[in-house]
Amino acid sequence: MAHTSRRALRLLSLLAARRQWSLHELAERLGVSERTVRRDVETLRQLDYPVTTVHGPDGGYRLGADHTLPPLQFDDEQALAVAVALQTAPSTVFGLQDDAARALETLKQVMPAKLQVAMESLRLTRLQNYWEFPAPPIDSTALSTVGGAVRHRHVLIVDTLRADSSRREPGDADFSPARRIEPHHLVVWAGRWYLVAYDLADDTWQVHRVDRLHPRTTTLPFAARELPGDDVAQFVMTSHDRGDTPATWQCTGTARLNLPAHTVARWAPGGSVVEHLDPDHCLLTLGAWSWAGIAGILATFDTDLTDLQPPELIQACRRLAHRWNTIEHT
Repeated sequence: MAHTSRRALRLLSLLAARRQWSLHELAERLGVSERTVRRDVETLRQLDYPVTTVHGPDGGYRLGADHTLPPLQFDDEQALAVAVALQTAPSTVFGLQDDAARALETLKQVMPAKLQVAMESLRLTRLQNYWEFPAPPIDSTALSTVGGAVRHRHVLIVDTLRADSSRREPGDADFSPARRIEPHHLVVWAGRWYLVAYDLADDTWQVHRVDRLHPRTTTLPFAARELPGDDVAQFVMTSHDRGDTPATWQCTGTARLNLPAHTVARWAPGGSVVEHLDPDHCLLTLGAWSWAGIAGILATFDTDLTDLQPPELIQACRRLAHRWNTIEHT
């Protein structure tokens, strides 16, 4: 009976995770016969879960729409996955760390004793990697405003903030008026939240750092546009102008690379900045814990370098070149 109940719970989890499953797919995922799946579906129906049978060659099972479901429960694998995710999630939203800890404690309270023991063995300590440079945490209200506008396709009015999150006021040398944009995609990459939007004044696609925006939502709807290349990941990663600024490093240097900005932007480490110079050249500003570290990163781009600054970086490149030239081949 216990085995049947666990299998039924697993079946419910599968049905909740996807719009529709074929009978054959469910049998394969559960490792049972199709007859057993049919029996478990009837078990769920007796518990008032509205499992609908879809007839036809593309038929199968789905959870019925427009019904109020009894509270769903995690199966063992889902509970462990959520627990690990809560402990390893980066803190990119104000208060998220405390909220994640509370959510994890709440999750533990509803777990069976066996799973609670497994959870205790998965107490994790998350350490920041040297190359992780998340943006300052975002206010949850601003994130909700942007996320809601993306979901409902409502135009946003945004003010661009300075790197220290301060507002630009009229009369300031760097003041710029509020922009009206169509928010299409919300993206998280390298510990930063980005908004892919269409600027209505410039008629261009742009990538914005969400922590650099002061958003105000409107009720003005917009129609979906086709993103250049129809690939949001590629668009964000190859856009050199994302509002990024150099991270704080012990050493920071710049170099002119004989590569297009969109190529370097795709592979530059977090916390660096790529500036477009012309279609075949760009300026890369990056940091490391040593001048040799910057020189080593520059070498990975396998291209000619000019205009290196400061002099300490030039000296580090020369030392590395001499060291590599003296390597004996065996």
